[in-house]
Amino acid sequence: MKITGARNEPFSAMRRRALAQAGAQVRSSTPVDSTEFLGIAEVEMTPSVKAAIQTLMGEIDDLRGEVGRLKGRLAETEELADRDALTPLLNRRAFVRELGRIRTFAQRYGLPASLVYIDLDDLKGVNDRLGHAAGDAALKAVAERLVSQLRESDIVGRMGGDEFAVILAQADHATAEAKAAALARAIEAEPLRFGEWSAPLHISWGVREITQDAEPEGLVADADAAMFARKRGRKSA
Repeated sequence: MKITGARNEPFSAMRRRALAQAGAQVRSSTPVDSTEFLGIAEVEMTPSVKAAIQTLMGEIDDLRGEVGRLKGRLAETEELADRDALTPLLNRRAFVRELGRIRTFAQRYGLPASLVYIDLDDLKGVNDRLGHAAGDAALKAVAERLVSQLRESDIVGRMGGDEFAVILAQADHATAEAKAAALARAIEAEPLRFGEWSAPLHISWGVREITQDAEPEGLVADADAAMFARKRGRKSA
């Protein structure tokens, strides 16, 4: 990303310009940014030279402030680029990136971690019966309930549409299965309330322990497949 707005003039050029305007004789061989970086003899420290130095220091302070503001704007832009547009969760791109990071961490330190893939059942029915605003409210409710049930070390994202995913740190497959069931109970504990209407929330989920034999997208695909297998099994029961 190219950031515009900061001055491109080198510091040494700013120094020479300011002192030359003040009429000082500057020795070009003097090292910059040392205690003698100005290269000015005591007899040449006239009021105009001192004023030029003060102006130069002011410009340096302004530049530092401008750089700080640009860094802040860059951080905000990066944060927005990682966030889902509807919910406070990570978007798919950021989530898959974090999945790769956790996969590497788990391999390096020999710690378990697992991925839970979640699908909000019958979102289309909510949209058809109550409208798309109600559907958006259902997605936000799922996101909020997930966050409320997870630790700070866990990572949750919206993968698109009605699908979510959670990375559970230090959780093997059995632990992740138990946690996924608990998440389902928390989400389904109360219906979505939208104006005078209400609609139950139901989810399907699948678990894949994070191992080194699959890339992040492959781990997502495996957890997604486990989720659909559970959904099909529930419908056929």
